[in-house]
Amino acid sequence: MSATRFTYLGPEGTFTEAALRTLPEAATRELVPMVSVASALDAVRNGEAAAALVPIENSVEGGVTATLDELASGEPLMIYREVLLPIAFALLVRPGTALSDVKTVTGHPVAQPQVRNWLRANLPDAVWESAASNADGARLVQEGRFDAAFAGEFAAATYGLVPLVTEIHDAENAETRFVLVGRPARPAAPTGADKTSVVLWLGDDHPGALLELLQEFAVRGVNLMLIQSRPTGEGIGNYCFAVDAEGHISDRRVSEALMGLKRTCPQVRFLGSYPRAGVTRSDVREPRPGTSDGDFTAASDWLTRCLDGRA
Repeated sequence: MSATRFTYLGPEGTFTEAALRTLPEAATRELVPMVSVASALDAVRNGEAAAALVPIENSVEGGVTATLDELASGEPLMIYREVLLPIAFALLVRPGTALSDVKTVTGHPVAQPQVRNWLRANLPDAVWESAASNADGARLVQEGRFDAAFAGEFAAATYGLVPLVTEIHDAENAETRFVLVGRPARPAAPTGADKTSVVLWLGDDHPGALLELLQEFAVRGVNLMLIQSRPTGEGIGNYCFAVDAEGHISDRRVSEALMGLKRTCPQVRFLGSYPRAGVTRSDVREPRPGTSDGDFTAASDWLTRCLDGRA
């Protein structure tokens, strides 16, 4: 395995690259752009890279399905870090292009919902066509295949373009969450401000099946931060669920919830426990009464005394 190489969703100039460069360890690694999320993760699976940074969630559009599906299938991988990056787009064009000249625009599919209102107000007749990434859209503009691309302003110099309009976003404070993914290993020690990610499969389709899964978390006081259904590919109505939960797998409330799910689900894929980006221990609320590690230990001790006749 190449311990000195990180891959990311490329080409150069993507928001993913910008997010990766915020990690201190990126300064000592070779950063290799890949054409897709799948190829970035496959490089980790086959040992060509130590880790890959890929987008997984956007505050406007929701989960990035390409990443969720790749993590749910194939050889298992594990999330070690997450990065939050504020997102604002620039309309990049070839030098000399005016706004009235823009008839075709491109960008990543996740970008379109974030600039839809701006497009409607400023370029109502422009035709949109999706690109593999925002930076790839910039490359296509450079080649003359489109008039403009929505991308990060920092991508302009890489592709010989100029930002015609900057700070474009329909939603204030929009951000994208990225995850650093590697091969499975022992999770990092808990920080007190952690997140645990899993993928769950329903055993069979019956009334209350999803509720039964959620109750494993609810009765133990585990707060869910994301739940998204994804088709399994086995026919209409067959779904798995990507779940982000507050806490670390070593927390008793989280570990017991996962054990409960493992008993009832045909498949549970653990994607990792890792620090929450931008959150410290002091920001995390205390567990609900009865759900702390101490409460679980006291209950276990009580049961032992009952079994020994000492209750």
